Amino acid sequence: MGMSAEDERAASPRDEEWPEAEKAEKLARGAALKWASGVFYRPEKLQGLGHYRRRETQRNSSIQSRLKSTVQSYLEGVSTGLEQLRSAAQEVQSVCQDLEATRWALLDSADHFQGLQQMRELMEEHVQLASVVQVLPQIFSVHEVFSHILQLLHGQHLLEAHVELMMVEQLRDDILSQLHLRGLSNAQATVLSYFSGLQELNESLAKQLWDIVGSSLQLVREDPVLFVTAVRIIEREEKIDDTLLLEAAFLPPGRPKGWRQKFYQVLQDTITGAHFHAPCMDAEGPGLARHLAALQKDIVSELCVVKDLMVQCVPAHYNILSVCTATYHQALTSHLQEILQEDLDKQGLFLILEWALRVYHSPEMMGHPDLLPEVDVSALGPLMSSELVDQTERRYVMKVKASVFEWMQRTLEVEFKEWFREEEPETDHQGFFQSALPAIVMQMLNENIQVASLITDSLQQKIYNMALEELEAFLGRLREALVQCGKEHQQDRAVPKYYISYLLAVLNNNLALSNSVSSLHYNTACREVPTSLQAALDRMQKKATQLLLEELLLDLQPLCLQLPSRKWLSGSQLVGSMCEVIDKYAKDFSRVRKPVCTLLLAETELLVASQYLRALLQRKMVCKSREERGQLCQRLLQDATQLRELFRGLGLDRSQQSLEAVFALRELICLKDPALLSLEVVGFITKYPDVSDEHISTLLDIRGDVSKEVRHVVLEMMAQHPQVLPEGYRPIFSTILVPVPELPFCLRKGKCA
Repeated sequence: MGMSAEDERAASPRDEEWPEAEKAEKLARGAALKWASGVFYRPEKLQGLGHYRRRETQRNSSIQSRLKSTVQSYLEGVSTGLEQLRSAAQEVQSVCQDLEATRWALLDSADHFQGLQQMRELMEEHVQLASVVQVLPQIFSVHEVFSHILQLLHGQHLLEAHVELMMVEQLRDDILSQLHLRGLSNAQATVLSYFSGLQELNESLAKQLWDIVGSSLQLVREDPVLFVTAVRIIEREEKIDDTLLLEAAFLPPGRPKGWRQKFYQVLQDTITGAHFHAPCMDAEGPGLARHLAALQKDIVSELCVVKDLMVQCVPAHYNILSVCTATYHQALTSHLQEILQEDLDKQGLFLILEWALRVYHSPEMMGHPDLLPEVDVSALGPLMSSELVDQTERRYVMKVKASVFEWMQRTLEVEFKEWFREEEPETDHQGFFQSALPAIVMQMLNENIQVASLITDSLQQKIYNMALEELEAFLGRLREALVQCGKEHQQDRAVPKYYISYLLAVLNNNLALSNSVSSLHYNTACREVPTSLQAALDRMQKKATQLLLEELLLDLQPLCLQLPSRKWLSGSQLVGSMCEVIDKYAKDFSRVRKPVCTLLLAETELLVASQYLRALLQRKMVCKSREERGQLCQRLLQDATQLRELFRGLGLDRSQQSLEAVFALRELICLKDPALLSLEVVGFITKYPDVSDEHISTLLDIRGDVSKEVRHVVLEMMAQHPQVLPEGYRPIFSTILVPVPELPFCLRKGKCA
């Protein structure tokens, strides 16, 4: 089983040369030892050792036989390959020798090639001359062909004329190309001069083509043959242009012609010139309306012709319908901009906006059923840009504003004249005074807002804002007119004759305007009256109320001048007369709608209470005795009660009356113990915080029994309890000015030392 020393020495060189063999052998030995240890681990197994040895010997012999067979086949293949390589090398060497011989043979024949070059040049010249000889008849007949082409053009045989024209052009271009290749540029001028008639014929043909294209809309309806002929000729020329541009070796004069692009240009110019270059157009409302209506009708009609007829006469790649649609769209855009440069009135501006924003896209025009779905202008952009629309809307708003101002001014002038009529204002079915002013103003504003709603929401909002601004300004002018009327009435109370009635009508009109303002807004959720407009309405109402109260005051003043007096104290009918005057005015106030009527009564009651207190405080009547003080308290009680009941009968609750101040003032005068005045005064100023020290001093003077110490305590108590006017408090005493008492002078009267 082991190896001898010689075997090891013999194997060592091989192992050094093939280290993988040594590793494989070691692995095999290890595997064999592992297998043998597993098989012969018991002594009785050693009996089969001979059997295992024979089996392994046979297996080794089989493996060696297969290895020898494989190696033998590989060696035979290598031998065959080496033989083939040897044969190829010999053949390559033979070819190299032949090539070398050929090279030397060519070098020896170089001189003979120069003679062949001359022969080649002569041959080329012969071919050229032969070609020239062949085309000489055509060259000599060029002018005759020119005449024939001209006759064909005059007879409108355009296809035949174009065929002959192309043949002559081809002849000229071939000659020029040959001259160009040989660098004979000087001879080109002679050729061009000889074929100069081609330019005129081309121009004549082009003129007829563009005339046909210019009248294409009419031709496709009547006789499309000429138009189709023109398109065919244009397409021929386009193919020639494309071919020459692709070759790019020589470009003949006049190429590329670009007749397809010219076709589009002529068609666009025809459309633009036919409708959008009117020499004189009436920019006013009626003329502009007729112009836009004619445009609408013509554009729809012509696009229908293009869609139904012209599309069939041109190749599909012309996109003729899209081209015409875009042409109309762009031309309209420019045309509207030109119109808007004119000084249009409001009707003209409205027509432009309506036409561009509503009519253009409607089923009446570009959305016409006969044009859909092939015609689609949505991808072409708006007819008017958003900036131009906004600018035009603002111009329209300014025109409407001027018109509204003019109409409102006329309405105001008519209203002002009506105030001086010799008859009462008209009344509604309930007997309330009114005039036509609110209806006229609101109808005017509402109509303009409704008209704007036909265009865009933004225009409607602009007109709405303008309407509110103009209404606010109108109320200011109406107030000024009312002030002017009041001034004229002050000069002569007989003018106007029904002054009070018209003031009441103004109040009703103002209330009607206030109630109608919210209806102007198109959105019911946004019908809040703006603050500035509400303030203008309030100022108007306040001014009319003030004039009415001034008129009432003029009638009450003669009676108030008699308060207080000994005659009044002893029991006169002054307050009764005052009640008659108040009742008379209250009947007039009933011709005003609520809540203004209630407001007038409240203001009247406040005026009466203020005038009564003013008369009592400004014309001081000092009580000389307790009996006289009691008489004064009784008179105050009777007057205040009579006035309070009057207003309560007129519908004014006791809680809404200011006459309670007279009752409170009476309590201060009726107090028997002056020492308690400080407490009473604190309660009084708490209820009426606008009472001043001068008012209290005057009241103490009226009592006639207040000492300086008590007066000082009362005023000191007031200083310790300063009052702040609560929110919503209606001032009573702050409007009453009492005379300032004279301060005692420390020096005797006389000339200063």
